[in-house]
Amino acid sequence: MIGTGVFTSLGFQLVDIQSAPVIMMLWVIGGLSALCGALSYAELGAALPRSGGEYHFLTEIYHPCAGFISGWVSATVGFAAPTALAALTFGSYLNSSGLDIDPVWLATVAIVALTAAHCSSHRNSGGAQIGLTVLKLLLIAGFSVAALAFSPVESQARFSWDGAAIGTMGSGAFAVSLIYVNYAYSGWNAATYISGELASPQRSLPWVLGISTAVVAALYCLLNFVFLSVAPMEAMVGKVEIGVIAAEFAFGSALGTLMGVLLALLLISTISAMILAGPRVLHRIGQDYPRFSKLAEANQDGIPVTAILVQSGTALLFLWTASFEQILIFSGATMALNTFATVLGLFVLRWQRPDITRPFRVSFYPVTPLIFLGITGWTLVYVVIQRPIEALISAAIVAAGGAFYFLIRPARTPT
Repeated sequence: MIGTGVFTSLGFQLVDIQSAPVIMMLWVIGGLSALCGALSYAELGAALPRSGGEYHFLTEIYHPCAGFISGWVSATVGFAAPTALAALTFGSYLNSSGLDIDPVWLATVAIVALTAAHCSSHRNSGGAQIGLTVLKLLLIAGFSVAALAFSPVESQARFSWDGAAIGTMGSGAFAVSLIYVNYAYSGWNAATYISGELASPQRSLPWVLGISTAVVAALYCLLNFVFLSVAPMEAMVGKVEIGVIAAEFAFGSALGTLMGVLLALLLISTISAMILAGPRVLHRIGQDYPRFSKLAEANQDGIPVTAILVQSGTALLFLWTASFEQILIFSGATMALNTFATVLGLFVLRWQRPDITRPFRVSFYPVTPLIFLGITGWTLVYVVIQRPIEALISAAIVAAGGAFYFLIRPARTPT
């Protein structure tokens, strides 16, 4: 979960919103939405415990076409595009810290190296991810404490509410900014992509999804409080390297450069997580559709090597051809639509199959999933109104997935 979004999106939010308490409320509401979504997914994952995430859920709940479109979205926009963005942010952070190498080439090396690590074995794959995640948490905590302790000013931003700030809460700018926030939280559903490889998904998924999302929400609020406290807003407006800017204001140029390198290394964990989880969707598609049977191939350790290589190849294609901000907006909107349909499926599944075994039931049902649907739906409406080009791109991706399904779907068995 922790990666590109939290270290880049503040600059885009500040373009339209110049209020520190409103910015913080964005991250609180985004965290609440992600937690409600994660708990809803926990019920779905425990009731339908098989790898594949939204692809598996929507296939079981709605129709194979809905599942295929979701898998299409996850494999392209959901994982490949964010992998490219995280890798490019990694390269940009290193480059801004004084390393005179093209960020695109640095990003390419990161994707290729991590792809090789995840194509070997579960032991190497899981061990690498655990180590990188622990390093990430330590770096965030260390950076936050040190920045607040050593910043030469008490606080750059005012965190008090006024009438203008309260009015901004209901604006279109606030709703569209939630797309950036939701993108930053978007990894909360990743555990459901490998639930079939967990020892006891019915018992572990609720804890994995719920606790991890709550911890990340707390860290995101802390990081943005630190960014706004140590660096002036005007220095961050429209910028990508928010972490480097904040570090330079907090520690000075030399130590800021060092912290930029450490934050860049932190992003390796994000790239690794997406390369680990995303190909399981392609692997499941290969199992279900004979024309994609190559994607179902795995090595002797059960690793879906072909699917990993296909997703990483797609990520490299995005990396070499696409721009940063537009991908961030339309991929965030498309993934939000994907998760909206999945959480809505929780109501459908309870109605269609009331007798199915549910080892975990979402707390405070139906309020919890309705909170997620309300926040996400409100955001999507304003994206259509204020960002119609990105909305059309999202719609085109969904439509292309549907058209592709009808071209490759298995022939019906004669009756």
